[in-house]
Amino acid sequence: MFPCITPFAKVTTRLLAACAASLVLASSAARAADDAFEVKSSPVKATLGEKAVSNVNIATKPGWHLNAEAPLTLKLTPSQEITVEKPRLQRADLAASTDSNARFDVALVASKEGHGEVQAEAGFVICQETLCRPIKEKLIISVEASPPGAAEKKPAKSRKK
Repeated sequence: MFPCITPFAKVTTRLLAACAASLVLASSAARAADDAFEVKSSPVKATLGEKAVSNVNIATKPGWHLNAEAPLTLKLTPSQEITVEKPRLQRADLAASTDSNARFDVALVASKEGHGEVQAEAGFVICQETLCRPIKEKLIISVEASPPGAAEKKPAKSRKK
């Protein structure tokens, strides 16, 4: 094509093509993980200074199960206005567990009105009959905090005369 192309340039081009192909394959593997499990958290409506709870659920899809012998963890990193009861939860802290589902109840307290977040990373191993895969899945627990009594206050009804 071009007479000035060197053998080095041909090798570089081949390496770049191989890297691009591996990225496509890696993204396919990442999508396959979504077909094997789901990790979700429930948003929290908290009252300032009072304990609130969010549920973090780990569920496997059909054909997969949670490895009962492997560690199952949830690492929590709250924003400044939120305090968590335990920054690292383990299998012993599970609120509920089966071979295909696990639930952590995350206890937290908000100290500032408004929106806050807890960044979380779930670590677990899912298995099929002949294959096991370690998973690290990041998620965000959304927290909306309001002052005490804010939920109880209702607008006064206007009276017609």
